[in-house]
Amino acid sequence: MYEGKRILIIEDDQEISRLLSVILARSRMEPVAAYSGTEGLLQLQTNTFDLILLDLMLPGKSGEELIKEIREKSSIPIIVISAKVDLENKVNVLKMGADDYITKPFHQEEVMARIEVQLRKASSQPEQLAEIGWRELKINTEKRTITLKEKELQLTNAEFDILTFFMNNPERALSKKDIYESIWKGTYYGDDNTISVHVSNLRKKISEITAEEYIKTIWGVGFMLI
Repeated sequence: MYEGKRILIIEDDQEISRLLSVILARSRMEPVAAYSGTEGLLQLQTNTFDLILLDLMLPGKSGEELIKEIREKSSIPIIVISAKVDLENKVNVLKMGADDYITKPFHQEEVMARIEVQLRKASSQPEQLAEIGWRELKINTEKRTITLKEKELQLTNAEFDILTFFMNNPERALSKKDIYESIWKGTYYGDDNTISVHVSNLRKKISEITAEEYIKTIWGVGFMLI
């Protein structure tokens, strides 16, 4: 299903890079390796990719710097694979625009599953109506654009999918499990704060346009679009 997808691996550890390449090749994907942040950026400037696997501690440019630069121009899915395990690092990179975060050491099956989820999301055709409206929010699911008071919100893929899910279920209390299993199409194993970070990012971007509240926290349950 994902044969021929080009995946950019930006990882300075050659052994880990080689392992990721083998994992991708087994699924008939095309891995391309870059061993520094600057080399990775050059690859992105000269070639087209379907997804990025990104380490954070890189020579040249750090992974965090790359995320910022990539998100200024592209919504390509980014999965961070890092030895940094503390929550603050994870929260920061998700706020910057990464779509997912895997900690090292990792299981090969998990890496492949998360890659397939991001590729499926990026290539799926929306089943909803082309345009959905709620108050002054307007979502065009075909163009994957969202406007608030006629101003376009600049969202990551995950933020777009979560807000679309909210728009399809307004004034309904949605648990983190509901959101995760709808967006990521996998089993929810517990609270890792990923959902909370994405919702926090959505609130911040909405607040830059209006002081009106759109997403309410339902304590003990999750979130609601109001």
